[in-house]
Amino acid sequence: MRRFVRVALLAAVNGSLGCTGVKTYLDKELPPPLPDPLVQRASSKKPHDKFPGPVQPASAENLPVAATVPTVVDEFVQLAVTQNPKLARATIAIDAAQGRYLQAGLYPNPDLAITWDEIGDRTGNGILYLPRITQTIVTGKKLSLSQLVAAKEIDQATLELIGERYDVVGSVRAGFYETLALQQRIEILTELGKLAEDAVKEGKTLLDNKRIPRLDLIQLEVERERFQAEKQASLKELPAAYRRLAATTGNNSLPVNTVVGSLDGLPDYDLEQIRAVVLATHPDLRVAKVAVDRAQAAVRRAEADPIPNLSVYAAYIRQNENRSDDGAVGVSLPIPVWNRNQGNIHAAKAELGMALQKVGQVENELAGQVATAFQAYASARERSVRFQREIIPRAEEAFKLALEAFKGGQFEYLRVIAAQRVVAEARLEMNKALGDAWKSAAELSGLLLEEAWPAQVAPQKPPKNEKP
Repeated sequence: MRRFVRVALLAAVNGSLGCTGVKTYLDKELPPPLPDPLVQRASSKKPHDKFPGPVQPASAENLPVAATVPTVVDEFVQLAVTQNPKLARATIAIDAAQGRYLQAGLYPNPDLAITWDEIGDRTGNGILYLPRITQTIVTGKKLSLSQLVAAKEIDQATLELIGERYDVVGSVRAGFYETLALQQRIEILTELGKLAEDAVKEGKTLLDNKRIPRLDLIQLEVERERFQAEKQASLKELPAAYRRLAATTGNNSLPVNTVVGSLDGLPDYDLEQIRAVVLATHPDLRVAKVAVDRAQAAVRRAEADPIPNLSVYAAYIRQNENRSDDGAVGVSLPIPVWNRNQGNIHAAKAELGMALQKVGQVENELAGQVATAFQAYASARERSVRFQREIIPRAEEAFKLALEAFKGGQFEYLRVIAAQRVVAEARLEMNKALGDAWKSAAELSGLLLEEAWPAQVAPQKPPKNEKP
């Protein structure tokens, strides 16, 4: 079984966070094989960096020349991870979290007060000049605890960026193969239409030679029109499919006019292995677990809040009456008698409980998504394999035998028509099954965080005692 995912992409999320010199996911490398300036920029920025501006949404004008008209699945993915506004928005969310982290660690500003006292005192020049500076001393490690909470938010935002990335990648892949299946359906209907047209011509010849009745010719013409109607309907769907694929890349004006690929070589997935990998690595679950860490830090921060901060002041006093220069110092602090932050501590502990429950909820939701996608994938893949290996070869053989029997005078032409219809419907059903299977496989690839997809299977070498 091939590896599903580059686990190293999320191995970076196992770092510890400290109160000083905080290490977050942003300080560690998140190197996807495909160039991804969004994640690269997020991983290289520090909390004090200034955000240079959001990534510009893609348009046909600002795309590189080589990327204006992508055709293969990797080109569409490449465009999406560099241009999709959802990823730009997730990157900006990281910058917002970095700003909150920076702000949480800033010390309170000192207060400066100047007082003029004894103005107009009749006893003499007793005006006092009292410039006073007051500084609050934060106690209980409140600033470092606040930064710890904010650092967890940075971690969550970074994991959410990774989750958004692979959600976009999975959507692009699904849209690509849905469009590719529609293109191939049109090709099949075009071929079937030509065969039906040839059958109509043959039927007219047989009718002229009085070998078939008029009813048989009408049946042939009905089949031809049916194929033509199906083809025209699919042609009407194709432009919308191109627009939908362009929209998933983040550039709805992208001039897509064809996609190039193959519906062969479906990946081989195992349900239990997929579930284990997704529950071990998926960003949504890691976000939920980091939320527990954040809630625990928030409880510690709330419990530290009742520790009184000290207010220290120093003042200069000029007494004009006796022409003396004096000074004053003082310390004050609130007494936590009635307000000991009981309500906020209670709320923080309740939020911790909700965060713990959220982990189980996300696990169940991811397991459900995996099961649903795999169910659709497995059933569609099995149908496509059956059609390809069993149904279509036998239907084509039956059609060939029916045609030969008709030419030998053993069958009526209606039996040839019925055999031809079976072949046509089998080919169209296989096309639909392959399209459904690839669409579900693309969803699974997003859940598994698969970067190189579909994996290229190396050809097996023959044994030494056998010739290739």
